[in-house]
Amino acid sequence: MKTNTILFILLAIAMLAMGFCGWQHDQKRQSTIADLSAKNTSLGNELTDVNGLKAKLQGDLDALQAKYSSLAAENEALQGSVTDAQKEIKRRKSAIYRLTQASDAKDGEMASLRAQIEGLVNARTSLESDISNLQAENAALKEENAKLTADLATTREEKAALTRLKEVMEKDISDLTLKNFKANGFTTDVLRKDGKPTRRKGFAKKVNVSFDLVDVPEEYQGVRKIYMVITDDQGVPIKKSTPISAKISVNGQEQSIIAVSEQNVEIQESQRLSFNHDLEEKLKPGYYRSSIYTDLGLLGSASFLMR
Repeated sequence: MKTNTILFILLAIAMLAMGFCGWQHDQKRQSTIADLSAKNTSLGNELTDVNGLKAKLQGDLDALQAKYSSLAAENEALQGSVTDAQKEIKRRKSAIYRLTQASDAKDGEMASLRAQIEGLVNARTSLESDISNLQAENAALKEENAKLTADLATTREEKAALTRLKEVMEKDISDLTLKNFKANGFTTDVLRKDGKPTRRKGFAKKVNVSFDLVDVPEEYQGVRKIYMVITDDQGVPIKKSTPISAKISVNGQEQSIIAVSEQNVEIQESQRLSFNHDLEEKLKPGYYRSSIYTDLGLLGSASFLMR
């Protein structure tokens, strides 16, 4: 009894379990069918969308195909234009190259011409400078020639004056000088204010005359008055505010002189004497004669030139 009961209970439990499993399986199947139905509905919607998208893409593809055909035709036309443009570019490059070569040649020619022009300009400048130098040199030569001509004329005049003066001096020495009472070593110096020698008329301030008396005979020794006379080449005495007039006598012949200075000198047998005269006026250019006289005649003389 107990065994049957247990079997019955086990069988009941088994049936209950199978029923529960069946119910559970049915619930699961229904749920799966619902999910599949929802999915199928979703897929249907998606398929509809895909078909719409396909139709749209097909339309876009057709439009693109038409545009491609148009662009291909345009590209072919452009290709022809590019070829023409390339030919034109090549032609123009060739023309530019030729022009560049010609331009380079012209530039070289122009550079050569510029160099030649610059050389000519430099040559002209050099010639102008040479001409200017030659003109200046010519002017200097003309001036020098004029100066030399004037100097030559002056020299001729001075030579003539010196000749006249020498003739007068030689005659005076011959006529007025005692053979055994005359000066030796006769010198005349024209001095500046500072005592230095000069021959320039504007600087002459003093005339110094020096001479030696040697072996003077006793009859001529003793105190005698000595005169210094200065004349130009014409024999005209130089100017003095208080000229000294005197008379000398040689061999019985009396002669008047106009002196610039006088001194009483103790004449000895041999001695060196000096006379000085301060010029009161500037001497003109030319030859002058300085002479030393005693009452017995001319002791000596010398000439000097002023410029």
